[in-house]
Amino acid sequence: MDFLSPEEWQAVRLSLIVALRSVAVSLVPAIAIAWVLVRGRFPGRMLLDALVHLPLVVPPVVVGWGLLMLFGVRGPIGAPLQHWFGIRLVFSTDGAALATAVMSFPLIVRAVRLGLEHADLGLEQAARTLGAGRWDVFLTVTLPLMTPGILAGAVTAFAAGLGEFGAVITFASNIPGETQTLPLAIYAATQSPGGEGTAARLALVSFILAITGLLAAELIARRMNRLLGRG
Repeated sequence: MDFLSPEEWQAVRLSLIVALRSVAVSLVPAIAIAWVLVRGRFPGRMLLDALVHLPLVVPPVVVGWGLLMLFGVRGPIGAPLQHWFGIRLVFSTDGAALATAVMSFPLIVRAVRLGLEHADLGLEQAARTLGAGRWDVFLTVTLPLMTPGILAGAVTAFAAGLGEFGAVITFASNIPGETQTLPLAIYAATQSPGGEGTAARLALVSFILAITGLLAAELIARRMNRLLGRG
């Protein structure tokens, strides 16, 4: 007998897809924002830092509501997207990925920022002295030094995305096969008579995936630090 039913496997698969898409959407902007926060000196830097980390401190439902106002079918961004390009994010898998990306974005920024703060500025200065341009220095020196933080942040955000609930259910709803990820499937099971077994199985899978993701993030960071000679 299979451990999970086809419907339960569908929720697991959808969670993996949503988490993966969320990381793909947020990784490059997170790297850029982390670089700006570490190296930039401009008015409003503290405000930008606070806004980036806002999803960590406000209720996820508030984030979902904000996305609904912006990307809903009548929102200032959602309406043009649907009218001009036929793209509807609300109540869709892509919408669930967007909500997850917003919630996990600060995790990537923090990890990349830590990696950049520990980067050896002397190596960058040496590259400039040898005639390397700004982009050459970034691509050949700075980016490799940031790699442990990038990988650790991406894996951590992926693991966190598997457990996102409030923002997803508010913005994308709880539609089986479309937006019903693991946490939402667990919630639906707890609301159904006799759903305790389903909830327990899905909770176990969620726990295993989360632990695996966190361990992978730590192992990747340690291995990359050893390769870069940091420990």
